[in-house]
Amino acid sequence: MAELDDGVVASACAGDPDSLSSFYRALSPKVFGYLRAHGADDPEGLTNEVFLQVIPRLPGLVGGAAGLRTLVFSVAHARVVDETRRRARRPVQTSYEPELDHRSQPSAEHEALAGVGAQGILAVLDQLGEEQRSVVTLRVLGDLTLEQTADILGKSVGAVKQLQRRGLIQLRSLVERGEVTL
Repeated sequence: MAELDDGVVASACAGDPDSLSSFYRALSPKVFGYLRAHGADDPEGLTNEVFLQVIPRLPGLVGGAAGLRTLVFSVAHARVVDETRRRARRPVQTSYEPELDHRSQPSAEHEALAGVGAQGILAVLDQLGEEQRSVVTLRVLGDLTLEQTADILGKSVGAVKQLQRRGLIQLRSLVERGEVTL
């Protein structure tokens, strides 16, 4: 995975296509993981929307790579909040029409092996409160600093530290009690 540095970010802000591609490759998997951890219906589509909202803002970006990371995750967090509110107002209901479903069914063994990692992590994160999950995913998946996380969530650095500490203590407790295996 490509790492972001201030030179790549400056070139991306100036409109260099290769630098834009580099910053997308560096951050899109992390944004996807953040959106998925928060239960987005279409994390791939939302990831693309995040970057479509970020690119026009690049010419005014300050703070280099750290500023870009903060901007990207601020937009991603706003998209999660928007989607959560939308779902609360109008839950999506679709009917299943088997004659239109042309997917093939993978073997149970393949499905079990493929789903252990991601589903296990999602199950663990579901045990945390919403604010703790936001802090842990922004800090771990987003690789953001305490200050960046605080800016995105509109909280103080102390509140972010406390939410992270409590979230990690709760996760450690779940693992020690054997309720969750990683």
